[in-house]
Amino acid sequence: MFGVLGRFVSRQPWYVVGAWLVFAALVVALSPKLEPTADQSEFLPRHYESIKAIEALSDAYPDLNTNTGAVVVLDRKDGATVTPDDIAAANKAMTTVKGELGKTFADIKETQTPQGPLLAVPVPADKSDTTGASAKIIVSEINLADGVAGYETSAMDDAKALRKDLAKALSGTDLRYGVTGSVAQNLDSQEASGNALLIVGVATIVLIVALLAIIFRSVLICLMPVVVVGLVSAVATGLIGAANEAFNLKADSSIEQILVVVLYGVGTDYILFFLFRYRERLREGEDTRGAVAHALERAGEAIASAGGAVIVSFMALILSSLGVFKAIGPALAIAVAVTLLASLTLVPALATLLGKALFWPSKKYLQEPKAARFAALGRSLGAHPGRFAVASGGALAILAIFALSFTPSFDFGSSSIPKSAESSVASAKLTTYVSAGATDPTLVVLRSKDGAPVDKSAADGLVSALGAAKGVGSATLGPQSQDKSAWLAFVSLDDDPISSAAIATVLDQVRPVAHQSAPPGTEALVGGNTSVFVDFQKAMNRDYSVVFPVAALVIIVILALLLRSAVAPVYLMISVGLGFGATLGATVVVFQHIMGDSGLIFILPMYIYLFVVALGTDYNILMIARLREEAREGLSPRQAAAETLKHGGPTVAAAGLILAGTFASLMLAGNSLLVSMGFAISLGIVIAAFVMAMFFTPALTALIGHAAWWPGHGDEAKHGDHGDEEPEKELAATS
Repeated sequence: MFGVLGRFVSRQPWYVVGAWLVFAALVVALSPKLEPTADQSEFLPRHYESIKAIEALSDAYPDLNTNTGAVVVLDRKDGATVTPDDIAAANKAMTTVKGELGKTFADIKETQTPQGPLLAVPVPADKSDTTGASAKIIVSEINLADGVAGYETSAMDDAKALRKDLAKALSGTDLRYGVTGSVAQNLDSQEASGNALLIVGVATIVLIVALLAIIFRSVLICLMPVVVVGLVSAVATGLIGAANEAFNLKADSSIEQILVVVLYGVGTDYILFFLFRYRERLREGEDTRGAVAHALERAGEAIASAGGAVIVSFMALILSSLGVFKAIGPALAIAVAVTLLASLTLVPALATLLGKALFWPSKKYLQEPKAARFAALGRSLGAHPGRFAVASGGALAILAIFALSFTPSFDFGSSSIPKSAESSVASAKLTTYVSAGATDPTLVVLRSKDGAPVDKSAADGLVSALGAAKGVGSATLGPQSQDKSAWLAFVSLDDDPISSAAIATVLDQVRPVAHQSAPPGTEALVGGNTSVFVDFQKAMNRDYSVVFPVAALVIIVILALLLRSAVAPVYLMISVGLGFGATLGATVVVFQHIMGDSGLIFILPMYIYLFVVALGTDYNILMIARLREEAREGLSPRQAAAETLKHGGPTVAAAGLILAGTFASLMLAGNSLLVSMGFAISLGIVIAAFVMAMFFTPALTALIGHAAWWPGHGDEAKHGDHGDEEPEKELAATS
């Protein structure tokens, strides 16, 4: 199959390139724009309580604005205690700024929010101070874009206008402002994502070009990934946008940065897999067309199998109960599928058209390097596979133990926003003097099951019980619905609403108390961001038990079909599993134990799975395919392992270094989510390439010997058997 493809591409390269250009133009012209969302509630199924609470709020209080409030925090520029004149200046400024639908503060000052009326009030620095004389901040709240969600463009446009109005209104005073709240945080997150995308994109391209220049010393090879992946990126982004629109998928706001590194990282890897085999064939004296056809025949199966394993791993996420993974799984699968297709068609076609000019200005590309280090490592591994297996496997197992202390964090907001952003600074000032939970209250809806009116006494009883719950700072009764069938209660937690402690409070205290306190004929639904994160945690635990096993099983099937073996796929997946555990464990050690972070973003294990398990399998496939190829030449298992490391080691090392470097560029994005993700994934790829694929897998294969290919005969010699005993003696003598 790949031989036929190789001959076609090498003979008709112009047709292949032309077809790609036409295809790309059509996709870009006809596909909708990829629109990410920052609303986390959209990622949960409707059967979770937090989503039921959102729907109940929408039904009972259609005019209540709970998601689009902005909190304005004002303080003196010199940091001193605010004066009566400052308070007067703050109130005067707030009467001029615009809120919902362009209304001034004076027009909507009586509007109720979950936190009370819209006023500019001083917050005492000393809780015993009832006069506000010790206040260092003044707080005001204002609604933005009434009737829309806080992540929509109109709300964020109002936040931008509010900041401009405040800057103008406070000019000439001693006050400075900061706008926080859900809308401002979403705005800052969006702007940070745009900056991160630019930084990550530039860093990725610079790194790839630099590393390829070192490896090949060729101008055109340095430019090839930029050109090819640029074209692939346009096609993939268009197809992903079309898929999201067709199937109503919700893309997370970090998808664009991740797509950049996946496309450039994976694309460059597959280009390298082809180019190394292409150059190797040229060194044997083959002409350009013949070398392209041969390289695609030999490397095509490994590239296609590796890409297939990655695509299947990503597509397994459609089994997730979370919309974020249901969307990102198919998105990444589409990106890899387009990259894979380009690697098997467009790249060989370009190599054919460019011929020997592809390696310009290098004049040594036809000279076989000595590869002394990899040859020496190969001889040592072949002579002592047990030592290499124990050392590499033991190191992975030790690191994996630390994964058990992983503590999830649900701080999606601040993790995607730099600490220097305006909303982060204002929020920090606010929570210094106001209880953490007051800035984002938990909402409890008490409603009748049959639409009958609910007495105030029932609502008072619920509020009283909630206020007495452990971990609750206060509980207050809000308005009754217009049809009298529901009451709304606001619960302020003692802890930060996105902290593990707050999540535990809602799960173990607020929800049970609310459910038990609802009188017969009514039901209490607990909503708000903390409640959403409680359900996120439940959904993630469910996904881990479903997605991981299914993906592992399908990858094992792909490996079994590729290798015609029932044994090798099993220990290859064990190897990848150890790599996953070691990656998560090392990340926990660095961020939780050394840097002192309270936890890591809860989706991190899933992303490690996505890239370490899926992409780590790529390198295992490349090495195991080369092992089989060497064995078919009549070498013993140990000699085949030695030759595989000698010839395949440089390819895996180069590909692993480039892919790890591209993901490491995420650490330049400036927010903790992408920093931890970039560190974990880049480290995981280093482990996958330089520990798993380069040492652990070949060492195990050498130890297991011919039994690794049972029940097939994948390692049978094609050109005569050189015997087992002599090569092993040679290895022992030369190691």
